[in-house]
Amino acid sequence: MAQQKTPPAELLAESIGFAPVAPGFDAKFIADLGAKSAEAQVVDLALTTLQDTGLPPSIPLVWDPRTSQLISVKSHAEAYRLKPREKSGSAKALTLNTFISLTNRHKTEHSAVFADTTWTKPSFTAVIDYHAKDSGGSADNGKHRVRYDFPLSEEWQAWVKQDGEVMDQMDFAIFLEDRAIELSSPTDAEKIALERDFSTTVATPSELVQLSRGLKVRVSSTLEAEHTLASGAGEIKWSEQHQGADGTPLKVPGVFLLAVAPFFAGEKMRIPVRLRYRPVSGKVKWFYQIFRPDLHVTERVQTDLDTVATETGLPTFEGSPEMAA
Repeated sequence: MAQQKTPPAELLAESIGFAPVAPGFDAKFIADLGAKSAEAQVVDLALTTLQDTGLPPSIPLVWDPRTSQLISVKSHAEAYRLKPREKSGSAKALTLNTFISLTNRHKTEHSAVFADTTWTKPSFTAVIDYHAKDSGGSADNGKHRVRYDFPLSEEWQAWVKQDGEVMDQMDFAIFLEDRAIELSSPTDAEKIALERDFSTTVATPSELVQLSRGLKVRVSSTLEAEHTLASGAGEIKWSEQHQGADGTPLKVPGVFLLAVAPFFAGEKMRIPVRLRYRPVSGKVKWFYQIFRPDLHVTERVQTDLDTVATETGLPTFEGSPEMAA
């Protein structure tokens, strides 16, 4: 008895792992086989030969036999993503304590903090996903950041705005009355140092306010010459003597102290301010000059940077990080 042979169609089906619905129905099998061969299939493309540590070992692609093209599945898969692929974006902290807390919440062993110490617009930036710190270490994305822009306080902005602006007696008195809480009395050590450095007397808050409210000046051009730093004349001798309303010589303190926080919710700083005045047509014009605000603000920023380094345990750098790709 001759051995029954397997139909050619079924042999082909077995070789590719496809079983027809029922043996012997060659026409239906061939139709199903044709449909299967026309279906798109997922294939893995190996990338190990590229020797790039930033790439995965392989990537999935879709082979479309109808167009003979490989299609990336990434764009289609991204539409169904439930969570972000990586942490990215910049959180904005409004206070230094918030900046430290957010940085500690997200930091890794490679995180770093960069500081722009420009006194007019300082800022801190913590790059959470910074590059590996070991020599020749792998690069990271640098897209996850925490930023603190040192928001200027209202009181500091008010003093900086009027710095060097000439005011008449009434305007000067109103300005000092509005901001009297920000004036400070010098300690004994400060008084000695300021009078030595500025060669003039230092005003207490009460003396300064009383001076602005009640000062009356009479200019007499026939009296002996006088020159002081308080009148702003430098080394130029006056041919007039400035006197009070009762005729006694006028003594104007040359320096007073501010106790203000340059930044919102920040630490207060004690900053010396030069007091100036000018006689104009028998009246007095006033102005002040904050002494080296750049030094005091930069010192505050660098002190805060030391605090960040201590509280976060991260390396700090004065400068800017690389731009995120």
